[in-house]
Amino acid sequence: MAGAKPVLIAGGGIGGLAVALGLAQKGIRSILLEKAAALGEIGAGIQLGPNAFHAFDYLGVGEAARNMAVYIDKLRLMDALTADEITHIDLGDAFRARFGNPYAVVHRGDLHGVFLRACESHELIELRVSSEVTGYEQDGSSVTATIANGERVTGRLLIGADGLWSNIRKQVVGDGPPRVSGHTTYRSVIPTEQMPEDLRWNAATLWAGPKCHIVHYPLSGWKVFNLVVTYHNDAPEPVAGKPVSEAEVMKGFVHVHERAQNIIRHGTNWKLWVLCDREPAERWIDGRTVLLGDAAHPMLQYFAQGACQAMEDAVCLSHMLANHDDQDAALEAYRAQRFPRTARVQLMSRAIGEHIYHPAGDHARIRNAIMSAKSQDQWCDDIAWLYGGTGLKA
Repeated sequence: MAGAKPVLIAGGGIGGLAVALGLAQKGIRSILLEKAAALGEIGAGIQLGPNAFHAFDYLGVGEAARNMAVYIDKLRLMDALTADEITHIDLGDAFRARFGNPYAVVHRGDLHGVFLRACESHELIELRVSSEVTGYEQDGSSVTATIANGERVTGRLLIGADGLWSNIRKQVVGDGPPRVSGHTTYRSVIPTEQMPEDLRWNAATLWAGPKCHIVHYPLSGWKVFNLVVTYHNDAPEPVAGKPVSEAEVMKGFVHVHERAQNIIRHGTNWKLWVLCDREPAERWIDGRTVLLGDAAHPMLQYFAQGACQAMEDAVCLSHMLANHDDQDAALEAYRAQRFPRTARVQLMSRAIGEHIYHPAGDHARIRNAIMSAKSQDQWCDDIAWLYGGTGLKA
């Protein structure tokens, strides 16, 4: 393997670093090409289901990932109009026993750091910054990535892990810009002491209201609370990280209970994102080029699975490349295994936003009746397809 051409990876986010690490553990050398001047991760909190921990273990970072996570007790669904609990999923001993791993929340930067440190210390991984991959050329024996600065880098395979606006996807799929959901998300992180005392729950809590919802949970050893509030305001175009006032955030929540509004009033330095995804596309492969993570299957945040599915991709792709002598067969085995699962998460994420988080009137009352009647065992049965493993079949 030492003399073989390296695998090229476009994108230094969680998915790109995870697949570099997965390949390295199989003895496969890689060069990771990141467009930013430094490797880092923006954003705040993310949720990690048991399937993420299965992936951490496979990729050799299980202990480091467990050490930086906050382990919550419940997934809690509240009615934003009445401030009553609709239902919750207990994440304690029975849940862990069922799925073999915990449910946790982490700061995105902390998780990225776990992968970055592991990659930096591995001799088979080369990390290059200020290296945006704008496209690729390929022949029967190699693929060459073209870099924005005019440089060209050649390898045996190119993995497009370059996110929602992937340059690699433009060539592989050519399906134009992402789909704008019309949902706007506002994010804030506040010191724990600024969170209303009666809401400092050790839970990932979601307040569901008509065309809106509020999410909060503790992060970074309970030093801060992550606040994410979403309003279905038919936003027409993508926006990312734009600073906004509290008054603008509150516009979408004037109709919800005072207790829910009070959470927003404690937020500071709000920034907005207009959420986007894409239709599931079966074409992930073009010769020696393959997609991974958001480049392959960008999804709305409502299943809290974006990073988890990218890590599962990394597990599956590195596994297939190590277990197939023929690279084409390995890529097709990866695509065939991952596409149905990721497409299901993409489509169900949309459905959750529409039918669970944002309904009003009779629709909301039916939701409350159905969801409050479920037992803990029934909840676990419902989510077993998602949390029960890495999604990897040998």
